[in-house]
Amino acid sequence: MTRKKVKLAYIKNDVARKATFKKRKKGLMKKLSELSILCGIETCTIICSPYEKKPEVWPSTMGVHKTLARFRKMPESDQSKNMMSQESYLRKNIEKMEEQLKKQHKENHEKEIEQMMYQSLAGDKLIKAMTNVELNELGKLVEKNIMEIGEKIESLKKIMRTPPPPPPTPQRLRTKLQILRARQHVN
Repeated sequence: MTRKKVKLAYIKNDVARKATFKKRKKGLMKKLSELSILCGIETCTIICSPYEKKPEVWPSTMGVHKTLARFRKMPESDQSKNMMSQESYLRKNIEKMEEQLKKQHKENHEKEIEQMMYQSLAGDKLIKAMTNVELNELGKLVEKNIMEIGEKIESLKKIMRTPPPPPPTPQRLRTKLQILRARQHVN
């Protein structure tokens, strides 16, 4: 059974939020452990929550101190190289969604122009009723289709110009008489 996509929004119900926190925290700890074991890397986490008095650390307080000390010894450029704040993460997602939206608007517009072309060819939509912008876009679409048809015709002409391969030479059929003569020579 597939899971539905989780809506990333603040959970208003306190009980549900606490239950989700505990589940997600357990999953995060498990993933960190797997990442550490499978890739042989140092991982650590510090989780401060309103549900617990002390921050929870993984794998241990000493492990966290060791990993953080190693991190702090790195040059600042390396420290911040792959860091992402929640704000930058959300900004990146918003940009990605806006790009998808632009792409979808463009595709929808192209489909609308294509629909206008088919309607005008069928006589359902009069060209006189179209705006100048619609007429220009319709003209571009018709030109594009004509070019594609021309390219297809040229490729088919090339295929038709190449001579077919010669037919295979038929093997000589031996008649009963030839077979009998061959047997007589052997005997």
